[in-house]
Amino acid sequence: MTTSGTETVHVIGGGLAGSEAAWQLARAGVPVVLHEMRPERGTDAHQTGQLAELVCSNSFRSDDADYNAVGLLHQEMRRCGSVILDAADAHRVPAGGALAVDREGFAGAVEARLEADPLITIDRCEVAGLPPEDWGNVIVATGPLTSPALSGAILELTGEDELAFFDAIAPIVHAESIDFDTAWFQSRYDKSAEGGDGKDYVNCPMTKDQYEAFIDALIEGEKTDFKEWEKTTPYFEGCLPIEVMAARGRETLRFGPMKPVGLTNPHRDEKAYAVVQLRQDNALGTLYNIVGFQTKLKYGEQSRVFRMIPGLENAAFARLGGLHRNTFLNSPKLLDGTLRLKAAPRLRFAGQITGVEGYVESAAIGLLAGRFAAADATGSAPLPLPPAETALGALLGHITGGAMSDTFQPMNINFGLMPPPEGRIRGRERKKTVADRAREALSGWLSEQLPDGPNSDIRPAAE
Repeated sequence: MTTSGTETVHVIGGGLAGSEAAWQLARAGVPVVLHEMRPERGTDAHQTGQLAELVCSNSFRSDDADYNAVGLLHQEMRRCGSVILDAADAHRVPAGGALAVDREGFAGAVEARLEADPLITIDRCEVAGLPPEDWGNVIVATGPLTSPALSGAILELTGEDELAFFDAIAPIVHAESIDFDTAWFQSRYDKSAEGGDGKDYVNCPMTKDQYEAFIDALIEGEKTDFKEWEKTTPYFEGCLPIEVMAARGRETLRFGPMKPVGLTNPHRDEKAYAVVQLRQDNALGTLYNIVGFQTKLKYGEQSRVFRMIPGLENAAFARLGGLHRNTFLNSPKLLDGTLRLKAAPRLRFAGQITGVEGYVESAAIGLLAGRFAAADATGSAPLPLPPAETALGALLGHITGGAMSDTFQPMNINFGLMPPPEGRIRGRERKKTVADRAREALSGWLSEQLPDGPNSDIRPAAE
């Protein structure tokens, strides 16, 4: 039910962050207009007009809530009624200890939930430039592919130089085109999620000669041309194109995405010199993406070079890799503690445009932005900030002041963003201690929210 006197909140951008923000607002009884320019206006990376479309990997990374920070963030978001995590859980595909999804089923589920909610109106048109002045409560969640008109208006308002980097997309292969006389199914060290069989990845082995030839082809392959204004834009270190990694050193890939450890080739006794892994990309198991193979090679070169991989000689590509430009704010300088733009507090930002990196982190900031905006919309007491001991609080604190503004770069959630535990605790015990502390702190934060407040009784995403 809508809270009496509640103003409508406008959310710009229907990606993971915008979708999550809209859901959290509606759960708090706040009416929402969710503005998404696709399919009226496309982007360089999206393929559909679906809300919450995944444009890069289909993986939400580790789901281990005890020993991995992103797994802990998954758990915290589930406890906050996240529609993104609920849809991901419902459309999960095998990926070892990771949470990977059938991308079409996932996006379809999120879109269906938002379309069915009576408090959410979806407006399929572009918001060009700054939102109208009579929109008093706005969340900008346009992500790394913000339209030129809107990003230009934001930059003019803030007076900040634009920060940007390139993010590359990995290719997807049809499973039926993989040669399983060469390739085999196995997770490294046979690790799998509960109930799994330890065979979540397809492995393609390389000899030393095959690896050396492949490295040469990557380095020499024809790359996508940059426009003049793009030439000084840096890459994000966590998502480097495969050929950029190869150019940094001939052994770089063997100690990165192509490391041969924890695997046993059932076809031959000789240990592989390097291994290319593919991960299931849809629920049917008909599509597999090449893990860590983001690329800026031209399409023709991709087909030629990637078919040098043993087992992929006749690969049929459902999607080739690509390159798109990401844009983000200098958030530690520009945003306050609740993600509002200091120069225009009616504007709140969420998702990758704030300088977080990754699907889960983007959705998490959308979740917080939605809750903060709900408190503003109803005129209730301000929502307390999530404790720094939680993954949500650590991520928020980093982008709104914890990071140095003069060296700010996109960041994934990690235990290094959270306060260290007391005592001399190391290794896995340290991570478990931090995770247990985070769970206790989150319980306290949720209980602090007043019984009659807009975020105190968030209905679970399963409703």
